[in-house]
Amino acid sequence: MNVTNVKLILSREYFTRITSKSFIWGTILTPIGIGLLMFVSGWIMTQSNSQVLKIAVLDENHVLEHYLEDSKTFDFVFRDAPLDTLKEATKNEEYKGVLFVPKLDSIQESEINTLYFTDKQMGLETSESLKSRINQAFRKYKMKSFHVDQKTLELLKSNVSINPEPLDPNGKDRSSVTSIVSAAIGGLMGFIMYLVVFVYGMMMMRSVMEEKTNRIVEVIMSSVKPIELMIGKILGVGAVGLTQLAFWIIVIPIMLLVINFVAGTDLSMMQNPALSPEMLNHPEALTQAEKIGQITHEILSLNWGLILPLFVFYFLGGFFLYSSLFAAVGSAVGDDVGESQSLTLPIVLPVIIAMYIMMAALRDPNSTLVVWASMFPLFSPIVMPARLAYDPPMWQIGVSVVGLILGVWFFAWLSARIYRMGILLYGKKISYKELAKWMMKG
Repeated sequence: MNVTNVKLILSREYFTRITSKSFIWGTILTPIGIGLLMFVSGWIMTQSNSQVLKIAVLDENHVLEHYLEDSKTFDFVFRDAPLDTLKEATKNEEYKGVLFVPKLDSIQESEINTLYFTDKQMGLETSESLKSRINQAFRKYKMKSFHVDQKTLELLKSNVSINPEPLDPNGKDRSSVTSIVSAAIGGLMGFIMYLVVFVYGMMMMRSVMEEKTNRIVEVIMSSVKPIELMIGKILGVGAVGLTQLAFWIIVIPIMLLVINFVAGTDLSMMQNPALSPEMLNHPEALTQAEKIGQITHEILSLNWGLILPLFVFYFLGGFFLYSSLFAAVGSAVGDDVGESQSLTLPIVLPVIIAMYIMMAALRDPNSTLVVWASMFPLFSPIVMPARLAYDPPMWQIGVSVVGLILGVWFFAWLSARIYRMGILLYGKKISYKELAKWMMKG
């Protein structure tokens, strides 16, 4: 294999893609789109319902009038008029609805059925809020009837927290939010790998198919070998992916900081949480700023010196492994582009299975299935990054790294056999049986 030819193909593939308008705009607009999406979604979620529902209440028990309180959403008007009269008033838009509470046989009843008459369907959040206020009203009434004061009721509550502690006194201490932060970081890294495999793998396959369909590959193959062309294209597209990923890693955190600044988030607690052990052990007593500070502290305490290099390694390993397979499929597809859908199925299935195993890893990162999947080359690029935040044993990481290196070499060698046979083959529909023959040929 001529290294110079590989470098030339790599340079051509890389500079052709990064100078294209689609790449430039996609790279720039993606973090902006993510930032706008987060800002808009956060703004929408903070907007409260400005509409006040004026509700007529007919309570045959005459117990809610002193306990059912108004809110920003509900304005309760208690009436003793007949139900039909209140319905008619609602039709005339005097009220938004009528809440009817039938007579209870006993105050000890736990199941209380109420009726709400309206022509307009309430939203889920509004309905749950109304039900909650009615429950609170009956709860206050029952507390007074049974002579139970609020202080005694509060004493019955118990807030249990689990604070993980290492067996080794010199081991790393963890708080109750460590697992939450680890799951979030692991899920994000695993999902990024899932997207990388699909997006850049498909990019590789389309690139090979386009050159083959346009007969450009015939000109290129007059100067280089098939293996040189395949490896050069894989390295070129991989370099494009790394460039795009590096840009996003730098820009997206800056974008999030700008959004936090515009939204008015207090970042002082994120810089110096200063939380006592008692506060760490009782997260329910923390303020919102203290919770953000604790989460940020946990994120910064992760072993990023190990996680980031390994993430880049799995990024490259997963890309090279699956890109070689997608390149092989692209070379085997003829004029009928629809053939690629059936031929890519054996490649797509392991990716989808790995995604499901990755989600299982977030629930239990040390289960037998997850551990073995994180060391299997076809699954490890997606599953192992999801486990890195959980501090997996170094021997498992070592086996996974070695296994992925061997997997990349094996599948690249296997794909090169298919690529060599299929890149100049036209007018023939390729079957799995044909692909197997190509792989077996020396």
